[in-house]
Amino acid sequence: MAFLDRIEDCRRFDPAGYRPFAVGGVKVGLVGHTFAARLKDFPRVFEVEAAGVRLNDRLADFDSRTRAVAEVLENLRAKGEIRGWRDEFYPVAVAFSAAPLMTLERAAVPLFGVLAFGVHLNGVVGAGPALRMWVARRSLSKPTGPGKLDQLVAGGQPTGVSLIDNLIKECAEEAAIPPDLARRAMPIGAVSYITARPEGLRRDVLFNYDLELPEDFAPDNTDGEVESFHLWPIERVIETVRDTDDFKFNCALVVIDFLIRRGLIAPDHPDYVELLRGLHG
Repeated sequence: MAFLDRIEDCRRFDPAGYRPFAVGGVKVGLVGHTFAARLKDFPRVFEVEAAGVRLNDRLADFDSRTRAVAEVLENLRAKGEIRGWRDEFYPVAVAFSAAPLMTLERAAVPLFGVLAFGVHLNGVVGAGPALRMWVARRSLSKPTGPGKLDQLVAGGQPTGVSLIDNLIKECAEEAAIPPDLARRAMPIGAVSYITARPEGLRRDVLFNYDLELPEDFAPDNTDGEVESFHLWPIERVIETVRDTDDFKFNCALVVIDFLIRRGLIAPDHPDYVELLRGLHG
């Protein structure tokens, strides 16, 4: 196995398996053919053709679109066709900075292949040979990646909250990091990918942060999403990402980005350029 295997895990996507999804005449996602066929049962909301899926033109504003699609999704949820329901609403837009055209239940986002965003925090202690990284093991009850390794803090980006406010909230909920310490986190870039997963098509952008933590800091999960925390020497983190798939698929990318930035994957690594390309799919 190699670092590049983790990149490949995040770019398994065959365009032939999808058709465009449009809202208000704007392409915002990609819908798999099987799910597109299912949406034919709701013609007052979705217009389904071989060339694509679009919202019915009568749904011409943010509120009417959100309500109409929510009713369809509740119907499918009641029939057991949408799993991992979160009661979290994500914006549907062509870019992070664009005005949302509607919102969508988080569990359904991959079914429509719309852009989704998140925040990930690398929590580190020490420097140089003494560098260590906090690693979280996800709860076995998580709908995606149960039991997989994760960043110290990570969470999706819902509608109506800023990135930094979301990060501070996630820090408190997932690791009991106080707000004054969380605000010291440094934004250091983003990774992105398009990959087919069991839950649907993931088109994600993860905004990444580094936070240097004091030696005496000990995380404590308060929302039940983390099974355990471990403070690992960076060499163990490197070996785990390189040689196993123990990290959740997208969390491995965040670690690789960290290792490149810190010079722990050097420019003379044979896959260096390909790794850089792969972090921005």
